[in-house]
Amino acid sequence: MQPKGLICAGGEATRLGELTRVANKHLLPVGSWPMIYYPLQLLQLAGVRDVLLVTGKGHAGQMIDLLGDGRLAPRGGGNPILELDLTYKVQTEPGGIAQVVGMARDFAGDAPLVVVLGDNIFELSQAEPIREWAEGPPGRARIFVKEVDDPENFGVVVWGEDGSVVDIVEKAGVVDTRYDAPPSAHAVVGLYCYPPDVFDVIDALEPSSRGELEITDVNRYYALEGRLDACEVEGWWEDAGKHWQHLADIGKRIEETGANRERRA
Repeated sequence: MQPKGLICAGGEATRLGELTRVANKHLLPVGSWPMIYYPLQLLQLAGVRDVLLVTGKGHAGQMIDLLGDGRLAPRGGGNPILELDLTYKVQTEPGGIAQVVGMARDFAGDAPLVVVLGDNIFELSQAEPIREWAEGPPGRARIFVKEVDDPENFGVVVWGEDGSVVDIVEKAGVVDTRYDAPPSAHAVVGLYCYPPDVFDVIDALEPSSRGELEITDVNRYYALEGRLDACEVEGWWEDAGKHWQHLADIGKRIEETGANRERRA
C-alpha cells in the first residue's frame, strides 16, 4: 500500500526567540524558500502524495494561507514547487512528537506512514531508501541516522554484533541513565517510517518525565521487537530550529549544494 506522509510543524520554537512570536518557525526563510517547503518536497520526491500537516494553533492560519491544498506554483511561473494533497490538524498543546504521530491515525488508516519533522532539512532527498522501505517486508519500521560530534545531545542507536538496531538511547547519562556515555555516535534524525501498527504502539505509551509521549520510546519498541532498520543519511542534515543565525548558515549551504537532491551514485 502506498504510504502517506506526516509533517510535524507545531511547537513553541523558543530557541528562535522573538522571531516565532510573529510567525510559525516553519514559515521562516531558509535560503530562498520558507522552511516548510523542504520536508514537503522530500515527501513528494519519495512518491508520497497524501500528506497531513500538524501545526500549532498560534499561526495555523498562516500555514494554510501559504500552502493551501498542497499545489503550489512558483511566483513568476515555472514548474510547480509542490503537487500534494494536503490535510491539516492543529495541535492545541505540546505533547511530544509521538503524540503528533498519534493524531494521524484516522488520516493514515491502514497505510504505512512517513513522518518528517518540519525543521529538518537534508542535502539529499532520501527518496530511494524511503521507497525501498515502502516496497519491502510489511511490519517493519525504518529510522534515519547521522553520525554526529555530540551524540550526548541526541537519541542514538545501539548496534548489535550483526549490525542490527537493538535499542535506542535518549541523551545517555541524562535522560537514559542506563548508559553513562552514548553507545554510538549515530543520532536519530527527524525522518521516520512506520507500519500501520504504530498507532497501537503509541496508545500503549506512558508520558515521560517531561509529560510528553516520546518518539524515542516508539523507536525503542520496534528495536526490541527486531523490526527496526536504520539507514544512514548521505550528505548533510540540519535541524533548522536551533538559532536564528543558524537559519542563515543553512541557507548558504543550500545555495552551495542544493537541498533534496538525488542520491549520489
